Amino acid sequence: MQQAESTPPSGALLVKTAAVFYGALLAVAWGWASLMGRSLWFASTAAEQRGVAPLDLALGLVVGVLVVAISAALARTVWGAALSRALGQLLGILSWRDCLVLAVLSGVSEEAFFRGALQPQLGLVATSALFGLAHLVPRRELAPWCLFSFAAGLLLGLLFERTGNLLAPSVAHIVVNAVNLRLLSVKWGGA
Repeated sequence: MQQAESTPPSGALLVKTAAVFYGALLAVAWGWASLMGRSLWFASTAAEQRGVAPLDLALGLVVGVLVVAISAALARTVWGAALSRALGQLLGILSWRDCLVLAVLSGVSEEAFFRGALQPQLGLVATSALFGLAHLVPRRELAPWCLFSFAAGLLLGLLFERTGNLLAPSVAHIVVNAVNLRLLSVKWGGA
């Protein structure tokens, strides 16, 4: 029996599809950085020599929690509630495990691609604009997601520039996606 068009995919199918997509995105990011003769994980040679610091992890966690709080506040607005409902219904019901796997896949791969590969070449604003456009879905109620993603891209890009590595932006991205995916799924996934 064929799935109805409005029925969201199962969590397992979504995770498998995401693994393929984000694996390919990570490969493209790695290939691009290799072609450019630079590290994918660090903003510069000097940053690579410094390495990562425990503060980078803490900064990523704090920023991730702050963005989740901002998301929750925005979800109380008329357009934010419509966006949350539409995203949750698209996602369907996801387990915590599904949300965590999706968050790690998307957080690491998107940060490697946008911040690690593109930002050193294109700059903060252009890369953030591309990040926002990558989240553009042709449904009116999902349009704010593109703008929110642009703003998040600026913040994640600033983290990359400040720390010189992908740890803080990746951790922040993972926290935001894990928590928000689960909240959306619980509230709207079965609707």
